[in-house]
Amino acid sequence: MPEQIDLVLVGGGAASFFAAIRAGEVCPEASIRILEKTSSTLGKVKISGGGRCNVTHGCFDPAELVEAYPRGNRELRGAFHRFATGDTMDWFESRGVALKIEEDGRVFPTTDQSQTVIDCLNVASRRAGVEVMTRTELVEVERAEGGFLLRLRSGEEILAHQLVLGMGGLRGGKGGSIPESLGLRVTETAPSLFTFKIRDPRLEDLSGLAVEEAEVRINGEKLSATGPVLVTHWGLSGPGILKLSAWGARRLQQLDYRFEISINWTGREAAADVMQQFAKKREEGNRHLVRNDPIAGIPQRLWKRLVDPILGSEADTQRWSHLGKKVAQRIATELTDCQFRVQGQSLNKEEFVTCGGVALDQIDFRTMEARETPGLYVIGETLDVDGITGGYNFQAAWTTGWLAGSAAGANLNEA
Repeated sequence: MPEQIDLVLVGGGAASFFAAIRAGEVCPEASIRILEKTSSTLGKVKISGGGRCNVTHGCFDPAELVEAYPRGNRELRGAFHRFATGDTMDWFESRGVALKIEEDGRVFPTTDQSQTVIDCLNVASRRAGVEVMTRTELVEVERAEGGFLLRLRSGEEILAHQLVLGMGGLRGGKGGSIPESLGLRVTETAPSLFTFKIRDPRLEDLSGLAVEEAEVRINGEKLSATGPVLVTHWGLSGPGILKLSAWGARRLQQLDYRFEISINWTGREAAADVMQQFAKKREEGNRHLVRNDPIAGIPQRLWKRLVDPILGSEADTQRWSHLGKKVAQRIATELTDCQFRVQGQSLNKEEFVTCGGVALDQIDFRTMEARETPGLYVIGETLDVDGITGGYNFQAAWTTGWLAGSAAGANLNEA
């Protein structure tokens, strides 16, 4: 005889923990169990934000908040009216986790330690009566009388009266067989929030250098993003690149991650505006060497890499006061329309997210319950929902988890 559990959650990530805790609070008598196939839970919480855990984003208007989600924005609008950023912050702070909103809108615990968030979730889950089982892999599930029959790698069987799928991203289709076996349709998956591999002499030995505001465009595509851009030892990263990879996730996969980009290192200034700045320097009789006097906050080392090849043999002598118009035009073009060839992608381990998952038209976003399968819920990244970098993906996890936990707990109370 299989063991009978009121509510089983597959996956030990943020969304599952939140759903389990909420269900336990709504229905204290329920038996609730989280199944995690690896040796530890909340792995993404641990590494998020460089180990600080970017809990959410400080945006409190649902209509504005949904704009950060390339997929799922329409469905999340109503969900965010039920549980959003302010609710998340209240939830953690009421449980002893002090939070802060940084200048860029990201929200972190004041301890700057992800363990603070992990400890809070673990304590809350224990208080809610949630049992957490690691090294416990679900290999097969089917609908059965009274709920769902789960078969584990160990050979054990569980009859779950209600089931929550919070397995994280179904990367490369991996894990998709579980929802599909329950009649759910899974959309094509692709990596999201990845960095660009670029080999170019202009970027060599500049690893760690950041431009605070740059515009990045995919040539030949209607894809662009603005934000900080970071030079790495393999190419380019930073929020500007990660946002672009999120919005273009499926298209860039189709291009096999080989394409050309254009970067405006000044942000949004046009070449004509840059030329006017150059002209002003010349008219003022500016005697600084061009290579030593960057504009628009462009870091000195990057500036030299961009202008020195254009100045050539005159790089050590060319002053603004004597800069010719043709050379100035070439520099302005390099600053505002700088071309690079992308030759692949690298996963950003802290922010890696999957585009694709359970198709959203099958889910009631008021409860996260499958429309055709009562008692089955899908949450977090297992859905075809993903956000840009900055705490948005955790907010989707908290929201969908809270809604599913509320509905599951209420249903268990009625049973």
